[in-house]
Amino acid sequence: MTFPVVGMVGGGQLARMTHEAGIPLGIRFKLLSDTPQDSAAQVVNEVVVGDYRDLDTLREFARGCDVITFDHEHVPTEHLKALEADGIPVRPGPEALVHAQDKGVMRAKLDAIGVPCPRHRIVSDPADVAAFAAEGDGFPVVLKTVRGGYDGKGVWVVDSAEEAAEPFRAGVPVLAEEKVDFVRELAANVVRSPHGQAVAYPVVESQQVKGVCDTVIAPAPGLDEELALRAEEMALGIAKELGVVGHLAVELFQTRDGRVLVNELAMRPHNSGHWTMDGAITSQFANHVRAVLDLPLGDPRPRATWTVMVNVLGGDYPDMYSAYLHCMARDPQLKIHMYGKDVKPGRKVGHVNTYGDDLDDVLERARHAAGYLRGTITE
Repeated sequence: MTFPVVGMVGGGQLARMTHEAGIPLGIRFKLLSDTPQDSAAQVVNEVVVGDYRDLDTLREFARGCDVITFDHEHVPTEHLKALEADGIPVRPGPEALVHAQDKGVMRAKLDAIGVPCPRHRIVSDPADVAAFAAEGDGFPVVLKTVRGGYDGKGVWVVDSAEEAAEPFRAGVPVLAEEKVDFVRELAANVVRSPHGQAVAYPVVESQQVKGVCDTVIAPAPGLDEELALRAEEMALGIAKELGVVGHLAVELFQTRDGRVLVNELAMRPHNSGHWTMDGAITSQFANHVRAVLDLPLGDPRPRATWTVMVNVLGGDYPDMYSAYLHCMARDPQLKIHMYGKDVKPGRKVGHVNTYGDDLDDVLERARHAAGYLRGTITE
């Protein structure tokens, strides 16, 4: 019996955890990684070290792969179209993925299909930013480079035209958006297969610290059932309209007047879905593997009343393994997921998942474990 080979472009932790989800199914993985030390390169058997921006490298890598997928959105769109022209299945395809690569394209498409978003437009210089602000409620205004930003990078909140100069120095288009008065950030995670089967995970609350995801609570506590359903339907509708194959994360603002607005899209497994590894019947990673291979999708329902994910960020305490004794003894139900990365301040090096029936208890356990692993909690 021959099992398919999934070609994964990108060697980060998302590729590592996607590979892990494919192991029980006997799925083989081939990895295109920047370095042999990358998170996924440490665990995948067949690793090609090369530049994903080089078409010849991509073509050579794709030989022998049954499908190509990604752990990031940065592969040039024209290269993906060339792979498709060569007859190689690319999932998600370039026509879909461009909406996660280019924020200007994304906003235009979401407008066209009637998805609610913050007020926005492409701006040309600081004076244009001031004009955009004057068209609405004034400053502050959020500025984003249309390509390349993540985890707070490529995003600025400016209070005047004078502060707006920095984003334009990169020489790429800049998107201006209103600064939304939101209650909290949410995320709707869905998975869609090539023939249109789709599943939706419960809408989660995503808490950010300095632009980086810190805590995810599943499901979002206190979220009105009708609003949750609206967010799930919106995410499923976006996946269908854009032709997404695989996992789609729709990051949302919950506004004070009871709406949800789309903030960002990600077409790959996402930090807001890491809780599913231990808290859902089928994880986001397992369903992404199923989707790109056009296998029937798994049940996305939660296993517990509450699941909490907290990211483990690098700090001044590099020996995280020595903290396992305390964390595991204190909480035998704790699930620790480390990415094989060198510890650097502020770097995502792992995450922890906890679950149970008492949200306060589940939150405390997750935050204590993540803090102890980082070294910010010592007892």
